[in-house]
Amino acid sequence: MKTTDLQHRDHPWLGRTVEDTATGRRGRLRAVAPDGEEPTPVAWLLPEGGGREWTTPLSRLANPEPITPDNSP
Repeated sequence: MKTTDLQHRDHPWLGRTVEDTATGRRGRLRAVAPDGEEPTPVAWLLPEGGGREWTTPLSRLANPEPITPDNSP
């Protein structure tokens, strides 16, 4: 992974809707970055249709939506 501003990291699924296997929820992968003081980056997900963002370990991401011109990295 490549580090960008604010300790954010690149990920091939950024901008795509993915499944959080820890919760079974789907959300748009908005960022890969540390959460607070924890140094390990996590996935920051926004619920489909909006709402409160949540985090999950990167290892819990699965089933990304297919790449389209609207969500191409």
